[in-house]
Amino acid sequence: MERGLLWLPLLVAFFWLAWQGSQEYQKVETYRLWAEQFERAKYDIYAVLGQKGNDITWGKPTPKGPIKLETFSVLDVKEIKFLVDEKQVKIESPPQKGRVIELEFLFSEPAKSVRVPFTETSLASQWGKYFQGVLQNLNSQNNYSRSQELGARSQE
Repeated sequence: MERGLLWLPLLVAFFWLAWQGSQEYQKVETYRLWAEQFERAKYDIYAVLGQKGNDITWGKPTPKGPIKLETFSVLDVKEIKFLVDEKQVKIESPPQKGRVIELEFLFSEPAKSVRVPFTETSLASQWGKYFQGVLQNLNSQNNYSRSQELGARSQE
């Protein structure tokens, strides 16, 4: 009987771990279905993120699907910052570790920003580089179209 009592906590721990695993599997499956609508998507325990065209959608993963979803346009983003432990770092050379890892999207509208959490600095760095490239392409396209408009006006 004493041996049975010694094994009981192990049995409880095993069932708890199995339950946790099934919960995580549900999160990943619901994310997979949610992510099919996007061109690019990421999942980690802190946030889901999807990009389709110029729109970025992010939220918190749960076993029943992402919640607290927010969508914004890259066209409205003025600057992207890479934050590790509340300090801005260079996207090109991310630190190995950090407790709080986020990409901050700053908008043209004053005092408005969105912070998307990440679990790994390397993953956040890759996404930050990608979005900065998108932002630079949009800015160069806008500058090109403005210069064409100015050239057309000066010929008139």
